[in-house]
Amino acid sequence: MKYVALLSGGKDSCYNLLHCHKNGHELVAAASLGPGPGKDELDSFMYQTVGQDAIEYVSKALDVPLYRKVISGAALEQGMEYGARRTRMLGAVHGDETEDLYDLLATVKAQHPDIEGVSVGAILSNYQRVRVEHVCRRLNLTPLCYLWQRDQRELLAEMIEAGLEAVLIKVAGIGLKPEHLGRTLAQMQPTFLRLNDLYGSHICGEGGEYETLTLDSPLFKKRLNLIETETVIHSDNDFATVAFLRIKEAILEDKPLNEDFNLAIPPVLQTKPQMVYEKLQEHQFGLVNGTPPSFGNSAQPSQGTTTTNENDAWISISSVQADESGAGMTIEEEVQQCFEVLQGKLSPYSLELSHCANITILLSDMGLFARVNTVYGRYFGVSPPSRACVAVDLPAPTRVRLECIFYRESRPEERVALHVQGLSYWAPANIGPYSQAVIAGDHIFVSGQIGLIPSSLTLPSPSCLAMEFALCCQHVKRVLHALREHASWTGRPLSNIYWLANIHDVPAVKDGHDFLCQNSSDSKAPTLFVVVKALPKGAQVEKQVLYHTGRFTTTDEDEEVVSKLEEPKFEEDGSDMGAEDGAEWVSEVSYFQNESAAAPFVMICVKGQVQATSWNANRMKSTLAPFSSRSLSTRVFCVRETNAVQVLGLGSKTYIPCRSISTTKRDDWDAAICIMGV
Repeated sequence: MKYVALLSGGKDSCYNLLHCHKNGHELVAAASLGPGPGKDELDSFMYQTVGQDAIEYVSKALDVPLYRKVISGAALEQGMEYGARRTRMLGAVHGDETEDLYDLLATVKAQHPDIEGVSVGAILSNYQRVRVEHVCRRLNLTPLCYLWQRDQRELLAEMIEAGLEAVLIKVAGIGLKPEHLGRTLAQMQPTFLRLNDLYGSHICGEGGEYETLTLDSPLFKKRLNLIETETVIHSDNDFATVAFLRIKEAILEDKPLNEDFNLAIPPVLQTKPQMVYEKLQEHQFGLVNGTPPSFGNSAQPSQGTTTTNENDAWISISSVQADESGAGMTIEEEVQQCFEVLQGKLSPYSLELSHCANITILLSDMGLFARVNTVYGRYFGVSPPSRACVAVDLPAPTRVRLECIFYRESRPEERVALHVQGLSYWAPANIGPYSQAVIAGDHIFVSGQIGLIPSSLTLPSPSCLAMEFALCCQHVKRVLHALREHASWTGRPLSNIYWLANIHDVPAVKDGHDFLCQNSSDSKAPTLFVVVKALPKGAQVEKQVLYHTGRFTTTDEDEEVVSKLEEPKFEEDGSDMGAEDGAEWVSEVSYFQNESAAAPFVMICVKGQVQATSWNANRMKSTLAPFSSRSLSTRVFCVRETNAVQVLGLGSKTYIPCRSISTTKRDDWDAAICIMGV
C-alpha cells in the first residue's frame, strides 16, 4: 500500500521505513509535528520535538514531500483510552495535541487520496499507539508499526547492522551526559547496554532517556552531514542532566544508492512455538477413536432462553438471540434485534454496552461473518470487548447467538483493553471492533486467536495446522506479555479452549498443548478441545484463554488493606465406573484458595445420562457446591443431548452445539459444562 511516514527524524521513525519497504509498501510523503517558530523543544506527551530544525533535511534525503504542522494542543486526555467507549462515533477531544495529528494527516490525505497506511515508529508506548490508531481509524488508514513490542537489545543491534546511522541529539537519562551528544548508535551501544544492566534504562530510549537524529539510512537518497551544532543545557543535576543539540548548519551530500539492502526480519515463530511447530509436523493425523461422532440439532433445545445472572460487579447475559417469530428477517436485522434484546436486559442494572468485557459470537454460517461484523461494530467505540467468533450448528431459523459478560468498574483503571490495530511482527492487528484482550477487575479475557501471520494478516500458505497452532499459541503469550509489561501481576490461566474445524486435527492439537505445557504451571487449568462447524477466515484452530492476575486484597496484622498475589489451585475428579446409572464424567476445577474460593472455573464433562439421585449426580453436585455462590456464566458445549444440566439445576446458560468434545485425557464426551466464577 502507499503510505505516509510520521517523521520525527529519529532512529525509530526512520528504521520503521526500512521494514515498510521490505513488506512491499510505497512511501509517498512524510508528515511531522513540532513546536512553533523560535522554540527548540516542546514538552509533548506524544511527539519528539527536539531536532525539528533538521526535519527538512531528512525528508529531502528521502526524496518525498514533507507536510508540517505546529503543535497547538496540549495533553488534555492523559488516560489509557482516547475517545469514547459508548459508541463507534470516534470523535475528537477538542484542544488535545492528538487532534493536531488528525489535522495534519487529513491534509496529507487530501493531497494524496491514494494513501492507505501510516508508518509509526512506536516500540513500547501504549499512550502514543492508542492515539495514533484513533486518528488512523477516523481517517481509514492502517498503522504500519513493525517495531512494536520488539526486544530493544535486538532492535538496536539490527538498526546498526542495517546501516542506519543516527546520533544522539538529546540526553535525559541517568548515566548519559552532554558529551554523549553527537555520538552514533554504534558508539553508544555499549553504554546503553551497561545502563540497562545497572539501572534498567531502556536500550532504545523508550523511557525518554535519549533522542536521536538520523543522518543516513539505506532509503536515503542523500546523507545528512551536521556542519555546526550547539549544546544547550536544559537542566543540570547530579541525577540526569537534560541537554540537547541545536543544529545551526547542515548539508546533504551525495551517496551511493543501495535499495537492495540487508534487513533483519524477526522470525515468525519464537523458540518454543518453533519447537512445537516442528513436533506437530511429525504428527500422524488420523480420526479420533476411529470415526467422528454423529451430530445434529437434537443436542440442545430448539431455542435458548435469554437470561441474566448478577454476581457482585459482574453481569452475564446468556443465549442472546432474535425472537423465533423473526424468521425471514435479514441477517443485519437479526443482529440488530440481538443487541436490542441485550440492551433491554442491561437496562435494570444501569449498564451500557461499553461495560462489556467479553462476547462469544455463535454463527450458523461463517459466510455471514462480514455482514454480522458490520452491524456489530456500530455498537462499540474505543476499547471494545474481547471476543471469540465461531460457526456452529444452530437450530434454524437462528443464525446468531451471543453470550456476554459485563463488568461495572468503579474506577477507569479497573478495565483495561489491549486493542492494537497496527500491522507488525508482534501479533495480529485487531482491525475490527474487538480487542486482543480485556482486563476487567482481575479477570483477563483473551480473544480467540487464530494462526494469522501478523505482518500480513494472512493464514500460512500452503495451509498448515502445525504453523497455525504454533502461531495462535504464540499470539496468546505475546498478548499476555504486553498486558503484564506495566502491571504488578504474573497471572495464571483459569481455562483454555481450543476451537477446531476438523476432528482429524484433535490428536495433534492435544499433543501440541501437552508439549507447550511441559514444565509449566499453565498446564494446571481446565482445558477443552471442541470441534465446530467453521472458524474465521477458514482457520483450522483457534485458542481462547481466561486468565486471572492472581491479585487479591486482604487485611494485614495492622488491619490495613494490602494487595497480595496467589497461585490458583487445580483439582480433578471423576465418576466411579461402578456407579449404578452407568454415566461417566470428569471435573476439572481451578480456583484461588481464600475465604470465598474466589474466581473459580469449573468444567464437568459428561458421557451418558445421569440419574437424579445416583452417586454420579450427588458427586457432581458436591463438586459445584463450594463454588455455587461465585458462579457467573455457564456455557454448555454439547454433541448429544444430556440431562446433566437439569440434574445439576443450572439456570442461566448458553448452549454451544459441537461436533466433538475432548479433554486432555478423553475424546468422546457428550457434553462439557463450563462455569466461570468471580
